[in-house]
Amino acid sequence: MQKMLSYVRRAVDHYHMIEEGDRIAIGVSGGKDSLTLLVALAELRRFYPKKFDIVAITLEMGYEDMDFSAVQQLCDRLGVEYIRIPTQIKQIIFDIRKEENPCSLCAKMRRGALHEAALAAGCKKVALGHHFDDVVETYLLSLFYEGRISCFQPVTFLDRVGVTLIRPLLYTPEYYVRSFAARHELPIVHNPCPADGNTKRQEVKDLLKKLEQDMPGLRERIFGAMQRYPLKGWEPDRVRIPKVTEKND
Repeated sequence: MQKMLSYVRRAVDHYHMIEEGDRIAIGVSGGKDSLTLLVALAELRRFYPKKFDIVAITLEMGYEDMDFSAVQQLCDRLGVEYIRIPTQIKQIIFDIRKEENPCSLCAKMRRGALHEAALAAGCKKVALGHHFDDVVETYLLSLFYEGRISCFQPVTFLDRVGVTLIRPLLYTPEYYVRSFAARHELPIVHNPCPADGNTKRQEVKDLLKKLEQDMPGLRERIFGAMQRYPLKGWEPDRVRIPKVTEKND
């Protein structure tokens, strides 16, 4: 837990993600990333100098075999309010529209529903479970398939809806998220989406894995380049120790 909190607090501090009195909605899909974020922020709020509260929100996609009762029990143990929003996203995308490339539309619909639910719960900030590997993969996806040097930002204000998105796991490697979820026996809910694992992101993930066999530390160098470039919104505000100037008598 201490190592996880060191990752999360460093990201929160570097990008000023949390302010005094914030009420933050956590998008909880039931996967390892969002459940890890939920546990980490629930622990962080106990001692973080800026007091904040959290609410967990799950969008029920319409898959009958997804059971979130264990997530409810986890929230009860953590003392976190849990809101479940039923949607028909699955039916719209796969049954009605029969989308061949469903991920883009699905993400757009989920974002809209999550922002609406967060505002209804009195939250103007939404925490998402994007981790270190997601950052690097998104950067490469944009470069390879769109010809752009771009990535989502650590903190993003959506002026049209009045919601600020934060990503406290952005320093946390995926392998550590996986290890944390297993060690703490988090109640992961299997995603039955037929597109899961058959995406361009998975292709980039596999490519990075192959490249790192010959170039260890490739992900870290790409991430560091994004901060040093820097991409808009990516230059961290690190805490610097002021130099002490000695005065001569």
